[in-house]
Amino acid sequence: MRLQGTACAAAGLLLALATGCTGGAEDGAPAPSPAPARTTGESPRATPAPMPTPSPADPVSLPALMERGHTGSDLRLGDVLDRNSAYTRYAVTYEANGLTISGIMNIPEGKGPFPALVLAHGYIDPDVYFSGQGMPREQDRLARAGHVVLHTDYRNHARSDEDPDNDVNLRLGYTEDVIGAALALRNSGRPEIDGDRIGLFGRSMGGGVVYNTLVVAPGLFDAAVAHAPVSARPQENIDHFQRPDGDPLVAEIEEKHGTPEEDPAFWRGVSPLTYAGRVSEPLLIQHGTADDTCPLAWSREAAAAFEDAGKDVELRTVPGEGHTFGPRWAAEMDVTEAFFARHLR
Repeated sequence: MRLQGTACAAAGLLLALATGCTGGAEDGAPAPSPAPARTTGESPRATPAPMPTPSPADPVSLPALMERGHTGSDLRLGDVLDRNSAYTRYAVTYEANGLTISGIMNIPEGKGPFPALVLAHGYIDPDVYFSGQGMPREQDRLARAGHVVLHTDYRNHARSDEDPDNDVNLRLGYTEDVIGAALALRNSGRPEIDGDRIGLFGRSMGGGVVYNTLVVAPGLFDAAVAHAPVSARPQENIDHFQRPDGDPLVAEIEEKHGTPEEDPAFWRGVSPLTYAGRVSEPLLIQHGTADDTCPLAWSREAAAAFEDAGKDVELRTVPGEGHTFGPRWAAEMDVTEAFFARHLR
């Protein structure tokens, strides 16, 4: 793990603190490594060697997603939402595991094919969310840099199909939507899209979706970036965001799945840290030191777990920046663009 910014001075201490609670599995017990996700349309490079699979997997778990035969197809361009000298912005839909998912896609002007990026946005109440809302600055900048940008709305958002159980099932469906987006890009047949060069970029809750996707479908993407991600332990997100607000969903979740004390195996099965050894893509994590929404400690723990598993991970701390990145946003996007340029060649 390459630690940048303020994390450098504390690297030794951080890794020592992380050792007792991360490593490839939680609670110090080595977790079994399930078989890689079967993703329709993957090229040969995206299929790692088979690994043992626990049986049966809890249907609400990362192993269950690993076992599933994921599909992504039927990428359809709808209305032109904007056109400028750099790119054209479209409303789009695609199919992911039987659901129609909406989003927006920016296609650069000029001769392609262009490398593609899937963007996974942070939490916005689906009741007020509108298509493409999550990462507008990033959508614009990355398209101007020569990427096809597909920003997924996720299920239950905008014009996407409904999945009534998604929230009580810890929103694992968003991981399926991101996998489906990559497969839809790869299978699109559109001359503007280079289906062999696809990156993944998420922020906040979308950073957690990035972690899940990397362990569920290793090799599907060529590289991944997470900005200010949530905790890789879902119970910490519940305790931090939902329980203090008295969210009634917490009681539903615990009634269906139990608490971490009642069913620790379930909660290990929904944490990507348990399966850190499956990741095959280089991962860049960028997190502000003044983030009071998602504590920096969460990214430090995740980066340490991936490093302990021997993965190519870089944690870059951003001095003085909060959750959304302000004065340093442009500089951090320079780093993000350079990272994708190295790995999407």
